[in-house]
Amino acid sequence: MTINKSLLKEIALSFSEYEKIIELLGRKPTTLELGLFGALWSEHCGYKHTKLLLKTLPNKSSHVISNLGSENAGVIDLGNGLKAVMKVESHNHPSAIEPKEGAATGVGGIVRDIFAMGAFPIALLNSLRFGPLDEPRNRYLFDGVIEGISSYGNCLGIPDIGGEIEFEDCYSKNPLVNAMCVGIIRDSPLMSAKAEKEGNVLILVGAETGKDGIHGASGLASQSIEESSSTRSAVQVGNPFLEKVLLEACLTSVKMKGIVGMQDLGAAGLTSAVIEVAYKSNLGVDINLDKVHLKEEDMTAYEIMLSESQERMLIISEEKHAKKFIDFFNTRDVTASIIGHFNNSNNVTIVHKNQQILETPVKILTEAPSYELNEVKPSWIEEVQKYKSPSSTKNLQDIFEELLDSPNIASKKEIFQQYDHQVQLNTIIGPGKADAAILRLKKNKEAIALTIDCDSKKCFLDPEVGAAMAVAESCRNIVCTGATPLALTDGLNLGNPEKIDVQYQISKTIKGIKLACDTLGIPIISGNVSLYNEADEKPIYPTPIIGAIGFIDNYDNALTSGFKNEGDHIIILGSDL
Repeated sequence: MTINKSLLKEIALSFSEYEKIIELLGRKPTTLELGLFGALWSEHCGYKHTKLLLKTLPNKSSHVISNLGSENAGVIDLGNGLKAVMKVESHNHPSAIEPKEGAATGVGGIVRDIFAMGAFPIALLNSLRFGPLDEPRNRYLFDGVIEGISSYGNCLGIPDIGGEIEFEDCYSKNPLVNAMCVGIIRDSPLMSAKAEKEGNVLILVGAETGKDGIHGASGLASQSIEESSSTRSAVQVGNPFLEKVLLEACLTSVKMKGIVGMQDLGAAGLTSAVIEVAYKSNLGVDINLDKVHLKEEDMTAYEIMLSESQERMLIISEEKHAKKFIDFFNTRDVTASIIGHFNNSNNVTIVHKNQQILETPVKILTEAPSYELNEVKPSWIEEVQKYKSPSSTKNLQDIFEELLDSPNIASKKEIFQQYDHQVQLNTIIGPGKADAAILRLKKNKEAIALTIDCDSKKCFLDPEVGAAMAVAESCRNIVCTGATPLALTDGLNLGNPEKIDVQYQISKTIKGIKLACDTLGIPIISGNVSLYNEADEKPIYPTPIIGAIGFIDNYDNALTSGFKNEGDHIIILGSDL
């Protein structure tokens, strides 16, 4: 195999990282190993430019059970035996290539993160960014994304109860599609993405593995749009009807004797799912690719390990109970097979066509390098912040009408009417009625409030202040319904981290979130980072999406936003910064 710049770019590795791999292994990597490193060391999986800063975010409170980075999603205790699970996840690059499938599989992926924890998904929210809709390409992306979100979510029977959307030039070729899901655990065990001991079995359940989505983590999510635009095959294809069957089967299986853990197959497919579980469990793992059910029989080991075919899950079980799980899923018309075992070797061993083709230490594969970021303020930001808006000569009526005509202010009813927000019959206050949605918990009159927010323009002008304001806005929106904010999830969307200006934006964005969370005493319990969001060498605005969950003990006391009576007073609370 000849190593060159083009090959390394395809798998999102730098030459210095390739040299580091040789140093760690003590030899040159095989083709398969290089693919695994490319996926696990990608920005999407390895968080190379953000993990040091993300560790500074507050992630604990009296309500928090599972916090930032430790599991597929964050978990909080709502009391009375109820737990809430939530996370936001991006699917930006796939949606820029194939908007409908990209957005649809983004919904499918975040839903799997939630039920992998043993939680029943009860709500979806979304945060979207597009360029001006008078440009045909932007309209195509917009229509496709909305259709993808509505079709997949509606088929799953999960209400889409809130969201926000902005239109700016910087998103013209790089839309942002962030999906948030919330689930509830009641009278069921909380699942973990871990094995307990040597001998635990890996069972792959769900769709057959195909060639779709290969290099999705490294080829799409860890490169700019221009670099990845030809990688159309890296966009996954979803089947919401299979996901619904898989969801119900998995949530039934968590109550069965012998289950140890559960993990969804998302970015980097089997590579990320299996190897990261082994790493978290401090174990090694044997993988037999001959046991993986394939869509196409001619697939190579490389393709099988890196496939991102959708609607697949890993069940981790005790060995003596494995057949019971196979039989259970098969009776639900869900394909299931034992594809491996955990061991005490601390190595990943892969067998294909009855031959061992790989044996590599888990730790080397999973511990991606981390980079410190530039924190010197770019001169252009200094200039932008000095800008003073000129006084307007227009009368207030004209200004008012111009504001209402802006797509960033105009009603989004045309969009959210395409989403089913009443399915499951728990929505007390739906989209367009209040600053946050209210969903009942079917226990007394307790309910949760949910919202997702960000003002991208403010983050462009001052990344630290803008990010802090996004946190504050989410919390205010929860409070405005009468609920108490309990926890946050963040989706950080920024440009190319190899550029020093973007490094400054990343650093200040995370510092702004930390500042606001520390000040308000509210933890970040889960999240996602999407970098390399740029087109034509121009980055998007820093866009830190903040999702929030709050609790209200009586939904009869929940507040909506509209004026109620003629003559009521209008009071402004707070002060200018």
